[in-house]
Amino acid sequence: MVARASALVLDFGGVISKTLFETHPSTEAALGLPAGTLTWRGPFDEASDPLWVSMQRGEISERDYWLTRSREVGRLLGEDWPDMQTLVRRARGADPATAIRPEADRAIRMVGDAGFKLAILSNELDLFYGADFRHRLPLLGRFDVIVDATYTGILKPDPRAYHDVVSRLSLDPQACVFVDDQSRNIAGARDCGLTTVLFDVKNPRRSYAEALAHFDLSFD
Repeated sequence: MVARASALVLDFGGVISKTLFETHPSTEAALGLPAGTLTWRGPFDEASDPLWVSMQRGEISERDYWLTRSREVGRLLGEDWPDMQTLVRRARGADPATAIRPEADRAIRMVGDAGFKLAILSNELDLFYGADFRHRLPLLGRFDVIVDATYTGILKPDPRAYHDVVSRLSLDPQACVFVDDQSRNIAGARDCGLTTVLFDVKNPRRSYAEALAHFDLSFD
């Protein structure tokens, strides 16, 4: 049996919400682009996405990756998009809940209903999704703590980011289960003493099941 933890700390993009790679068809439909226009697939097909590989190697930041993609999509429409927020808003419309992973919704409710704490540790929640996003997604009201580098300026895997969320939760690091889809962020959390789960965007159910086991919870 895995030792019981006290708090589930989640990244947002890719972990709670589906990646933009997974929603290319709906993005193309929302923007009026022909099906198959968006060919970059990130972790789902690295051969299609040298820029993603460059980001994974640490040659560019995740913010730089998405800014480049946003500008590319804007140019397809003959527009100048200055930021990732424009892409997210235009691609996902007025109802962001449609992009939330069902596994995430269920796991978050299970952990919260069982009396454990919930937190988000994100590098760009409001930067990418907009300051009003939290009010349009009721699920975020379940979280006790949201730490967003949009405001703190401290990006994972900087140790200060993990110390910040742990401090706000008033817990020891080992009592916190941190889930992220980026290996370098997982390594940073592990170095700070947090329990970690590397999220597999290609198998979200298995990743959430691994996280839930730390709370003696199960999807089954």
